[in-house]
Formats: sequence, structure tokens, C-alpha cells
Amino acid sequence: MLDSKATQEMWAEPVTLAGKYVRLEPMGTQHAAGLLEIADDEVFQHLSSGRPNDLPEARRMVDKMVDGSVRGGRMCWAQIDIRDSGVGTVAGTTSYYEIYPESRSVAIGFTWLGRNWWRTGLNAEAKLLLLRRAFEDLGAVRVFWQTDIRNTRSQDAIARLGADREGVLRKHKLRPDGTWRDTVQFAMTDEDWPAVRDRLTDTLYS
Repeated sequence: MLDSKATQEMWAEPVTLAGKYVRLEPMGTQHAAGLLEIADDEVFQHLSSGRPNDLPEARRMVDKMVDGSVRGGRMCWAQIDIRDSGVGTVAGTTSYYEIYPESRSVAIGFTWLGRNWWRTGLNAEAKLLLLRRAFEDLGAVRVFWQTDIRNTRSQDAIARLGADREGVLRKHKLRPDGTWRDTVQFAMTDEDWPAVRDRLTDTLYS
């Protein structure tokens, strides 16, 4: 039987996940230049970190993504668009965080995409890959998302995945501008997963 440390490491293991449109690669400094190229003010409007303005700032952003200092740990991936070639282009990033094997739950978040990839199916396939790993490989019973109440675009995207809106956490976090953020929380359980998997698969590939 795995001890708690080994289980935590397994849930946060830096694995590569690949679909038809997107490849999720464990985040590293090699992705910094690509992330810098696609970052803009609109993309970062509702994010908890500031937009990088040059390569050193982008590298520091990546270092923070992978340092594991988030409560419950974090596993960060670069989203790579592989539609045109096997090499691919950096399209954005996404993560597991609040990784709690003891309660078999994990959050998906810290997600952003360059505007060229909004509503293209890349992010939906990335979530399908992450959900499949969580429910089928790791044995999760609950996956959840949290987003700024102002970020209606993110809320709509999470709802389209099939997650249920559970409620609002009031004054949950401080925004970079010093105002308090109300956080909308969504979740999906292992009982929801088979129907969600089938619907997402049909939507993406049929």
C-alpha cells in the first residue's frame, strides 16, 4: 500500500497527456517564450498574477507555476496546439491544484489561453484529458473549479464541460488590485463523469 507521500507524488506526477488537438506537457522554462508571446491584458484580466512584459518576467512566472507553493500542491502543464504539426505551438497553460488524495479530490485551474485559441476546442480537450486522468487513472471522486465572479467567460466554459455550480465563496481572495474577490465554485463527481466523458467525446470528435 502506498504511503501518503507516495500517493501525493503520484497525483502530482509530471506526466504528458496527449489528445487529437492538444498536448499537455509538464511546464518548464522552455515554455516561457511561448507564453510571453500570447499573453495580453485581456487574457490576464481576471488572473491572480500579472501579465509578463519581457522574457525574464515570463521565466519568473513559470518558476512560480512549478514551485509547488500553492496550498495542497500544484501540477502545471503547458497547453500545446498540435493540430498542424507534431511539434506544436504554446497555446496556454492549465493545472491541477489543491491536490488531496486522502479525500480523492483535485481542483483544475490556473488556466489561460491565448486569444487565438478561445472557443477552438483545445481547452475542452485539455479538460477531457485532465478529467480522464483524475477519475480513471487516479481514482478521484471529485474535481472542482474556482473562478472570479466577474469572469463570466470562464464560468460559461466550466458549465459547458458539465460541472455543477455549487455556490459563491464571498470575499474569498484578494485580487492583484487589492479588491476582494468573490469566487464561484463548480464541481463534478465520479458519478457525473461517464455521461460528461461521452458527451465531451462526441462534441469534440464527431
